[in-house]
Amino acid sequence: MDFELPAANDSRRIEVRAWLDAHPQPSARQLAEAGYVAPHWPKPWGLDADPIQQIVIDEELAAAGIQRPSNVIGIGWAGPTLLHGGTQAQQDRYLFPLLAGEEIWCQLFSEPGSGSDLASLSTRAVRDGDEWVVTGQKIWTSLAQFSKFGILIARTDPDAPKHEGISYFVCPMDAPGVEIRPIIEMTGAHMFNEVFLNEVRLPAENVVGEMNRGWGLAKVTLGNERVSLSSGGALWGMGPTAQDLIELVRAAGGTTDAVLRQRLATLHIEHELLRLIRLRTVTARINGQPPGAEASVRKIMADEHGQAIMGLAKDLAGAGGMLADRGPQGAEAELWHYGFLFSPALTVGGGTGEVQRNIVAERVLGLPHDVDVEQGQTWSESRR
Repeated sequence: MDFELPAANDSRRIEVRAWLDAHPQPSARQLAEAGYVAPHWPKPWGLDADPIQQIVIDEELAAAGIQRPSNVIGIGWAGPTLLHGGTQAQQDRYLFPLLAGEEIWCQLFSEPGSGSDLASLSTRAVRDGDEWVVTGQKIWTSLAQFSKFGILIARTDPDAPKHEGISYFVCPMDAPGVEIRPIIEMTGAHMFNEVFLNEVRLPAENVVGEMNRGWGLAKVTLGNERVSLSSGGALWGMGPTAQDLIELVRAAGGTTDAVLRQRLATLHIEHELLRLIRLRTVTARINGQPPGAEASVRKIMADEHGQAIMGLAKDLAGAGGMLADRGPQGAEAELWHYGFLFSPALTVGGGTGEVQRNIVAERVLGLPHDVDVEQGQTWSESRR
């Protein structure tokens, strides 16, 4: 990866600026159809952009104050999976509305009884003519209350081995039999949900990829999830960054406390390391390589980095940090208070830190598998 970015008069920058001159306040659909929402996606949904072109587009949109549509699960996880395994009809139906944020997506993977062992899911899909009848329960479903569609995995062959007999579906969230119940966090927010599937009928054309081969697609989704959850802000790509906190401290005159100064320096170093790893990950994805173990490396680092940012923010507030309405160095208190309460979830969601470390140990370091004697499989295989 060449980290030297093009100059201000580079033709790629000029092209983006010309488009922005013609569309000074672009709609979400205009951004999507121009290929600027996910530039690395293939045409017509993206621009087949190489890493440098994607970063140039990111910088030019940011400089113009243009925000892309928000559809984290749709754009980050569902879209890449549909590109990988979806039919042309599925891509034509779902991708542009997804990119434009017109149809929000959620992920129907985790179940109450499976924990990190996702392949042990119990949700069933039974064929009935031209439809599949789905029954089961999902949990920790982010944004289900706002979503038009969900990516769903269900067992379609109960007699097949654990990682086989699973199929991947697109599930309309307003289908009869879908019930969404909120899970209120200790932050007071409602981000997660339980989703009950009571004989939900899905047409056969909603199957993505090959029947009973959905586990492979689920791994594509999970790989992209780990990339998405480890990008941008400290809270799974949202919220403030280490640099935001450092700028607040700098604006307040800095700190003379040697320990706090060292913690701030550590955050800055981690921030730069994560930025460089992200650029390498982006390069791999744009070159057609699926996210590998490096996605797990970055997620491990990003989750713990986010917790360190929020912990230091509270410490910088001193005794006032114990209060909900006090933030670091005069910052917006609610943001930091929410982030501090939310941050313990970072090392759990999207695959726990322990699971990610096991993946790194086996795939990067070449360490031997831990064998689950009762199940006859490795510990990490049961959780991938």
